[in-house]
Amino acid sequence: MVISAGKGMPGLPLVEPKRSLGQNFLTDKSIAIMESEFARGRNAIELGPGLGILTAELCKVAKSVLAIEIDQRLYTYLSANLPCDRLKMLNADFFGVDKGAFKGYDILISNVPYNLSSKVLSWIVDNRMEAVLCLQKEFVEHMNANPGTHRYTNLSVFSSLLLNTEEIAKVPSSSFHPRPKVDSKVIHIKVKDTQIKQGVLRVISMIMSHKKKRLKNAVMDSRRYLSMEREEILGLVKELPNAEARPFQLSPEHILESATYIANRIKRA
Repeated sequence: MVISAGKGMPGLPLVEPKRSLGQNFLTDKSIAIMESEFARGRNAIELGPGLGILTAELCKVAKSVLAIEIDQRLYTYLSANLPCDRLKMLNADFFGVDKGAFKGYDILISNVPYNLSSKVLSWIVDNRMEAVLCLQKEFVEHMNANPGTHRYTNLSVFSSLLLNTEEIAKVPSSSFHPRPKVDSKVIHIKVKDTQIKQGVLRVISMIMSHKKKRLKNAVMDSRRYLSMEREEILGLVKELPNAEARPFQLSPEHILESATYIANRIKRA
């Protein structure tokens, strides 16, 4: 499918969305206006400006805008056709940009390609960056799922421990072109002050990959991952917090308690 002139920016040439880049272009201006309000008077970063519909609104309200577009075609068009003294464009892979380029910017606004959602969340945590993101509806529901529900996963645990989130709006699939098969949600994210070591985060992922087993059995089944002998594992589970519980029923705080204990025992092994 192609996007003809008039969808997004006036005079836009035909653009074939690239599946490899997860391109679904926002075409609903009201969504862009709503998202841009969070950047009013601030220095904003936009990941993947696409047709520029959000970029244009950011230019009206933000103090400055750094838009990073990996697609050469869109970068060339927007650079030439979006007059804005506050805008700086980069033609680059967002995740390959040197951190120094983000100095002074304090909020990320993006309609995120669905295939980059987890990677963007990791980037936000690593860079301690506030964000307003449009994400796949199901992804957001996993982020905010409660213990004991079928959507409760490692993503739910990470989000609860590391992020403060607020759902802002539901976005129907008709707001994008090509139209995705699912709806989206706009979510406001602030990173908590909590610092969790990477080793502990990896153990949380391990625990939640066996979320319906008793925790002690999940640990026993992960002996190779933990690089521990059977006797060491048996010693570990004897004092393991929440050993009899099933991870999908545990609160994020209890999972963190157990994961921290395991990570510390791995270090001593």
